[in-house]
Order: sequence, then structure tokens, then C-alpha cells
Amino acid sequence: MSTIHCRIVTPHGVYKEMDTSILNVVTLSGERGILPNHVPVVIMLKISRMTTVENGQRIEYAIAGGMLYFRDNTAEILTDAIESKDEIDVDRAVAAKTRAEKRLSSGRPNLDQERAEVALKRAINRINVVQRH
Repeated sequence: MSTIHCRIVTPHGVYKEMDTSILNVVTLSGERGILPNHVPVVIMLKISRMTTVENGQRIEYAIAGGMLYFRDNTAEILTDAIESKDEIDVDRAVAAKTRAEKRLSSGRPNLDQERAEVALKRAINRINVVQRH
């Protein structure tokens, strides 16, 4: 069976390298499944759930958006942050969600609205990845 070699890179370095039979991502234009021998693509990723099949097991990740480069059965994902479902601290994600909601509803004139909205989306995404069955 053909596989895709996937390398995930964050600002902290290489998060993970693995081989997968499919890479499911959410792009700015919708969901996309990348299979071996897919045409080359460069696509923007949304803050979303990402799944792979590694060693026969479906693995779920919370990804903070980014870029996906795919060519010759090699995928490179550049992202600010990524966590597997097992790595997510739900209490921390709920606390981050609450903080972001408070910032957004504060009405402060010097609030960085975009930053608070991104923090909220990331927290909700992490919670949703853990709670998905």
C-alpha cells in the first residue's frame, strides 16, 4: 500500500514525521482528503481538526491553521501549533475559551479583536477534537 510521508513543523521545530495512508485537512475552501499520488498542491489550512491513518489507526489532531505543501507523496505542514487528541489538556482549553470570551465581551477600546477571536477559535477547536467520538 502506498503512503504519504508527512512532516509537521511548528516554530519550535519538527513536531512529528510519520507515514499515513490518508491526510484529511480543512482548507479555506472546504474539507480535503489527500491520498497517495495526489496532484501537487499548496493549500492554506484553517484552524480545524486534522486526521491521519498511521499504522492502521486513525489519529486526530487539533491544528492551528497553516500551510500544506504536497508533492511526490511527501506532505509538509507548517503550523503555529498542533496537538494530537491525546495531548490536549481539556481544562486548559476550557480556561482559554473562557478568557477569550471575556476579552471579546469586555468592550475595551484597545482590545486586539483579531487576536482574541483566533484564541477563541483555537480553544473551541481543541475542545471539539477531544469531545468528538
